[in-house]
Amino acid sequence: MKLVVGLGNPGKKYEATRHNIGFDVLNHFSQLHGATGRTKKFEGEIAQVQVVGMSVLLLWPHTFMNLSGASVRKAADFYKVASRDILVVCDDFNLPLAKLRFRPQGSSGGQKGLADILRQVGVDQIARLRVGVGPVPEQWDPAAFVLGRFNKAEQDEILPAIRKASDGIATWIDQGIDACMNRYNG
Repeated sequence: MKLVVGLGNPGKKYEATRHNIGFDVLNHFSQLHGATGRTKKFEGEIAQVQVVGMSVLLLWPHTFMNLSGASVRKAADFYKVASRDILVVCDDFNLPLAKLRFRPQGSSGGQKGLADILRQVGVDQIARLRVGVGPVPEQWDPAAFVLGRFNKAEQDEILPAIRKASDGIATWIDQGIDACMNRYNG
């Protein structure tokens, strides 16, 4: 089984913000692959889909971004998902808007939700897909920036990136992280 985690913050207040791009990508992916409903479990919501004959668990943690690790650890422990079979989708304000970056492991790069997951799971060998939401304009507080919404011009760029990221998740499931890095990190 694979586990794909979309990071964001729960509630209407945070919908469509830059920080919730992980939720947005996972929403698109779940619709594309016919997820029929979500269940509240593991301090979040889960759904299950089949992709290229593989069972894939989708997780939207509802612990708020900076505490996402507890939700991920509970789901991974319950389903006995190895860290190599987890993919985390999150925002990155250090990447240009709509740029995708797959990585097989490493540090959190300052993304606090990812940092909490790495701490809770206890390894940094967790694949991640960062979706660019930056750059942060001068004189802006990065925390305020990521909690802001995309303007119309940005939406025109980010919507195709959400679709491309969703395709990237399917590629990760079917072909692995190296194929994703070669195809989507350009």
